Amino acid sequence: MELEYDLLVVSAADAGDDDPLYQAGTAAFEAGDTAAQAAALKSHAAAVLGYVSDRFSVSSRGAACRPTQVGDATIGEREGVPYADLLLDWTCPERADEHVVRSGLFPDGEGYVKGTKTIVTYEIDGRSGSAALDAANPSFSTAQAWYERFGEFFLLGAEHLLTGIDHILFLLALIAGSRRLREIVLAATSFTLAHSVTFMLAALGLVEVPGAIVEPIIALSIAVVAGWHLWGIWRRGEHATDLETAGRGHLSLDRAGWIRLGVVFCFGLVHGLGFAGALGIDEAWSWTLLWSLLVFNIGIEVVQLTIIAIIFPLLFVLRRRAPKAGLWATGAVSAGVSIMGLIWFVQRISGS
Repeated sequence: MELEYDLLVVSAADAGDDDPLYQAGTAAFEAGDTAAQAAALKSHAAAVLGYVSDRFSVSSRGAACRPTQVGDATIGEREGVPYADLLLDWTCPERADEHVVRSGLFPDGEGYVKGTKTIVTYEIDGRSGSAALDAANPSFSTAQAWYERFGEFFLLGAEHLLTGIDHILFLLALIAGSRRLREIVLAATSFTLAHSVTFMLAALGLVEVPGAIVEPIIALSIAVVAGWHLWGIWRRGEHATDLETAGRGHLSLDRAGWIRLGVVFCFGLVHGLGFAGALGIDEAWSWTLLWSLLVFNIGIEVVQLTIIAIIFPLLFVLRRRAPKAGLWATGAVSAGVSIMGLIWFVQRISGS
């Protein structure tokens, strides 16, 4: 199990009324001392194991399996954040073809975090797969149908895009700056292809880029794509949405359209790393995990296409019936999105 270190320390100390664990664990966390962090978990292994085993369980035919910790906890790192790595061995009363896994780790009621997602990958007695657990769906059976398992990852992907305000703003910037339906379709396709490639590679552990680099670039991409439309308005005014008569080639894109498409593709590669970092999977390659990641990505795409299908036709009608109002509307949206992107970029660069 990989659990965020500082959250585990606070939650376990609170649940077990173990103030020495809190004092030693938080001091080691603030000092960035991985050896001291591991030592704190080792000294209070009973409290840590008690917290985890009470909230994460495996059962077989209705009977609880008993967890035993193997070795001492070690400290790893993900996205610059220390994680506690625990190896637990569950002993079940009898051998069975079906196991039920339940997670209630870091519930909202603790008051430290909200909306915890626990990603489980498993290979037990010939059954393998992945599952996403949360408060609404706290358990799964290894005998569950494939469509139930994939349905969880589809909803997880859809929810991630809907709750990821930075990705939503990037999409709004794409829509506002697209002059024709063809442009938004091509831009969305380019973005999808780009982030799908890096998302899969990063989630499967084949590519690793620190979050300290990825997150500021994502913020900058929002500002750049939104600012691109503002630049066009400043240069061409009411003709900002017109296609250039010269230089139009394949797919009816002019020079500005092709450049914008290339920029979107490059930034899409970075957004894919952000999607993977948010999912937080760090497992060895397997076909089951690959399919789960693909379904997660499909969930993202369905929401993305739905947003485009709702907003772009409204924008198109506004531009046709009231060109100036349409220009002002897209300009205002782009300005707001660009400002937010720049603010996030400064915050993420400075670490605030």
